[in-house]
Amino acid sequence: MTEKNNDKYAALSLKNQICFPLYAASRRVIGQYRNLLDDLGLTYTQYVTLMVLWEERSVSVKELGHKLFLDSGTLTPVLKSLDTKGYILRERCHDDERIVMASITEKGMELREKALAIPGEVAGCICLDAEEAQDLYRLLYKILGGFE
Repeated sequence: MTEKNNDKYAALSLKNQICFPLYAASRRVIGQYRNLLDDLGLTYTQYVTLMVLWEERSVSVKELGHKLFLDSGTLTPVLKSLDTKGYILRERCHDDERIVMASITEKGMELREKALAIPGEVAGCICLDAEEAQDLYRLLYKILGGFE
């Protein structure tokens, strides 16, 4: 193949893809979480769902999906599992029965204490200083905002 033909396919080179290091880094970071979350009996998706509910206490399922960038087909089984474990309650809104609300239970709030050390432990595995981490956070949300 000639040099000119190689340039034609440069866009298909793995080293030129922003998606690959995002994907690989995401898998590595989530793998670190998985090791820690196994002790709590949670998946990563259940954990981030609980994080929203620890902060909000109660939120519509639609808003929860929006905050987590998850569709209802992915979110529904997560919520069902958390409900079965007694960490959340799902109830229809009294004012509008089309709206399903997810609320944290006392048992779910108790789990927050057990999860308190997890962010720091994962952060310790990531070789970024505070400013770099903040820059990365900002850039990732900028990317996510482009898909809305």
